[in-house]
Amino acid sequence: MIEVAAGILILIGAGFSLIAAIGLVRLPDVFTRMHASTKAGVLGSSLILIAAGILEGDAGTWARIVAAIFFLLLTAPIAAHMIGRASLDPRHRPKHHD
Repeated sequence: MIEVAAGILILIGAGFSLIAAIGLVRLPDVFTRMHASTKAGVLGSSLILIAAGILEGDAGTWARIVAAIFFLLLTAPIAAHMIGRASLDPRHRPKHHD
C-alpha cells in the first residue's frame, strides 16, 4: 500500500512538473511563464520528494526532504520576483527586428 501511495504522489508530482514545463514553452510573456514555473514546479517537486520520503521512511531522509521543500518554498518566489523585476528594465528586453 505504501508503494501505491508513493506511486500516486510521483505521478501527480510529475504531472505538475509537466504542466510547469508546458507553461514555460506555451505561455506568451515572462510574467505568466514565471508564475507557471514557480507554482507548478515547486508543487511537483515537493510531491515527488514526499513520495521519496514515504518510500525511504527514516528520520534522516525526512529531515533532508523537509529542508529541500523549505528551500524550494523560500527560493522560488524570490527568483520569480527577481526575474519579474529584471523583465521590467528596458535594458534587458529583447530587441524586435521588424
